[in-house]
Amino acid sequence: MSKEITSRSENYSQWYNDIVIKAGLADYSAVRGCMVIKPYGYAIWEKMQRQLDTMFKETGHQNAYFPLFVPKSFFSREASHVEGFAKECAVVTHYRLKNDPNGQGVVVDNDAKLEEELIVRPTSETIIWNTYKGWIQSYRDLPILINQWANVVRWEMRTRLFLRTAEFLWQEGHTAHATKEEAIAEAEKMIGVYADFAQKWMAMPVRVGRKSESERFAGAIDTYSIEAMMQDGRALQSGTSHFLGQNFAKAFDVKFINRDSELDYVWATSWGVSTRLMGALVMVHSDDNGLVLPPKLAPTQVVFVPIYKGADELEQISARVAALREELHKRGITTHYDDRDNYKPGFKFNEYEMKGYPVRVAIGARDMQNGTAEVARRDTLTKQIVPQEQLADTVAALLDDIQQNLFNRALEFREQNTTVVNSYDEFKEVLNTKGGFVLAHWDGTAETEQRIKEETKATVRCIPFDLEPEEGRCIYSGKPSKQRAIFALAY
Repeated sequence: MSKEITSRSENYSQWYNDIVIKAGLADYSAVRGCMVIKPYGYAIWEKMQRQLDTMFKETGHQNAYFPLFVPKSFFSREASHVEGFAKECAVVTHYRLKNDPNGQGVVVDNDAKLEEELIVRPTSETIIWNTYKGWIQSYRDLPILINQWANVVRWEMRTRLFLRTAEFLWQEGHTAHATKEEAIAEAEKMIGVYADFAQKWMAMPVRVGRKSESERFAGAIDTYSIEAMMQDGRALQSGTSHFLGQNFAKAFDVKFINRDSELDYVWATSWGVSTRLMGALVMVHSDDNGLVLPPKLAPTQVVFVPIYKGADELEQISARVAALREELHKRGITTHYDDRDNYKPGFKFNEYEMKGYPVRVAIGARDMQNGTAEVARRDTLTKQIVPQEQLADTVAALLDDIQQNLFNRALEFREQNTTVVNSYDEFKEVLNTKGGFVLAHWDGTAETEQRIKEETKATVRCIPFDLEPEEGRCIYSGKPSKQRAIFALAY
């Protein structure tokens, strides 16, 4: 099966598409720019969703649901917000179809035109803040800490499975606070939650920082992001958290009586991650043999494959595998037993390698005699012979080791491909020859950022929180700079 995958060195983009399709994560749909998430891909997303949902609730958030449709007039109330999303909006103008009088199927009923057009949500700030107006009167009603799991539509012209589609799945948190300090603390806390999830569950190292003004979310005062490096050196914005100030409260007239008995506008945040994380998972860890999954997010962590001749051998192996699986299940390890008789073991080995199952256990007649099993790990493609009585301990330790190894491997790659530069010539040379993250001084102006983008296609990914302030000169303008920023080519 791996022969069906284009190698990364030959065509990275095609390699990515091949894995998404061949590993059974997603498929193209009949609707332009939209995708079908297949059961295996959705099972991975469900594990992401389940863990994130737990982390949100542990920080005091609750789930709710708001309408898919947003009145067009709502987008007119916050100027920068509508400007940021206007070109991506899908608009509903009519509410009924009718049979074509000429017998050409169905047509839009012109008599069913909506009085006000509805926008299919690209994000939910406007509909949510219009709702919050009725929920908030006093500081006693605050904070409101709500998350929504939903789909959104952004009418992208160029699409790629998981990374950029017209419709995608995500979660969006929307919180309301009595003070500026509380809202900023919330936005910073949630970007920390995302970073924690990315690194501990996805085994994906990320840089956390503040976005430049031109890269901020439309309508935000500040945007924080986690930025990950893919194996081609490009950056992928993998999650964002926004301090919205009082912009949306003012747009929708959401006021409250504060502790000093004064009328004030509410302070807001929003934050979200999407099925784009699925694309990140593929591009950070996978290889030319197929998908590679961190054990914490693998729907099935261990697959057992019997090697046998005849029904008697299969019966004996099946009984032993059942006992071994029970031991693993008691440790919370998910397993699958593939006893299909219409596929040879070699085909099965290739299939599970393609799908990225972290551990494969093969047991044959000789293993039954010797009390052993062959254990293969997906990340390194190495095998070992293990006594069956030690299998549960070995596999449990192996899964932890794979999880950590994937993180370490990705971190090492990122560090090897992060370069500090001090001149524009050096900046361009690194981008052209090496790529990756480039740490460079920037004067903080949108004009300089735009010119660098036009000339090199690189953008400011973030101003990282973990870098100490450092006086210097902008590589482009020569003006004073207080800190380096991360530049990169990005998805």
